[in-house]
Amino acid sequence: MPDRDAETRKDDLRTGTPFWVKTPHSTVTAEREAEAGHVDVIVVGAGISGALMAESLSRAGRSVLILDRRSPVRGSTPASTAMIQHEIDVPLTQLQKQIGPKKANAAWLRSVKATNDLVELVKELRIDCSMERKPALYLAGNQLGKRALQAEAEARAKIGIAAEYLSRADLMERFGIDRQAAILSPDSASANPAQLTAGLLACAMGRGARVISPVEITDLAELPGGIALATRQGEVLTADHAVFCTGYEHLPQMRSPSHRVTSTWALASRPIKTLPDWMRATIVWEAAEPYLYFRTDASGRIIAGGEDEDAASTNSDPAKLARKAKVIAEKLRDVTGVDIGKPAYTWSAPFSVTKDGLPIIDTVPGYSRIHTIMGFGGNGITFSVIGAQIIAAKIAGRTDPDEAVFAFR
Repeated sequence: MPDRDAETRKDDLRTGTPFWVKTPHSTVTAEREAEAGHVDVIVVGAGISGALMAESLSRAGRSVLILDRRSPVRGSTPASTAMIQHEIDVPLTQLQKQIGPKKANAAWLRSVKATNDLVELVKELRIDCSMERKPALYLAGNQLGKRALQAEAEARAKIGIAAEYLSRADLMERFGIDRQAAILSPDSASANPAQLTAGLLACAMGRGARVISPVEITDLAELPGGIALATRQGEVLTADHAVFCTGYEHLPQMRSPSHRVTSTWALASRPIKTLPDWMRATIVWEAAEPYLYFRTDASGRIIAGGEDEDAASTNSDPAKLARKAKVIAEKLRDVTGVDIGKPAYTWSAPFSVTKDGLPIIDTVPGYSRIHTIMGFGGNGITFSVIGAQIIAAKIAGRTDPDEAVFAFR
């Protein structure tokens, strides 16, 4: 295998301290020795997408080796606010125009299915991660006004996705929020993303999967009937297949013109006992740019984020983190009337987006046994579920009905 030492994209995956890393059972113990012999599948990345991939493959009886250059569940996954939405960043009405109704409808319907599949999987595996079904409230903003939201609700309902249009009066009466309009949708959820990921990894490990860390992959090659990955430490690891679940850090072979990295900021408040009932039961985001999104956890903490910037590295500035957290808290107060005071935790991170808001879930171009899941936008957990389902089917020799929707582009 040529020693090209292909450079993996590297980011400071977060600045500040996400609340989730301070919670119990938010990681698993990794082995340090990379030598493991030939396995069925090597999964690169021990975050949420890698964990879901490993769980799916190990459930099918495959031998799995999970690698990460960081400790498990200590990359970008803990930076998530874990609003597990069926709603995609690009509204259905816009996506239908962008990629055609057939693919757009399939993407939205699959996203609804994925959120429900994940809730059921967590229940089946008995993972303690505060998973809770919650409706999503999508507020009118500077990107979509009341007419556009009404058209969006109608488009969703037409293809079988539940969506209730709320007028300004409805919104004020039920939520006390003064906006032109909103869409209220079921089929979303929230969870502790670190505990969810650690729980999935633990399930895979219980079936024989191994987690090795720290290991950095520097090159890859496809062999007759298998693959080989070179590590920075000089080892060569072999398997029948490899799946790169490395989020926003990828080898050059996985670059795509439709994919770029941006920055986001988030905070968690102290527990607040006087929250209105609707805030405890609902996740909220807005059709605005930059947009605000927020939800609560079981203890009454508000987890909020937004103020995204189309730049890959501005999230690494601690001073900017402080400024952005202040803006997020002010916006939160303006929308809800709740003043959180000084946040208990603040953090920032890069995240990747694509032109159409859909992830890339596919076999890497030029290969037949090396696959990738990347480009999640604001739906990392939901799209990771879809990714694990599609790639597991590919490895099993089956065709997923939606694989063309999320192909390389």
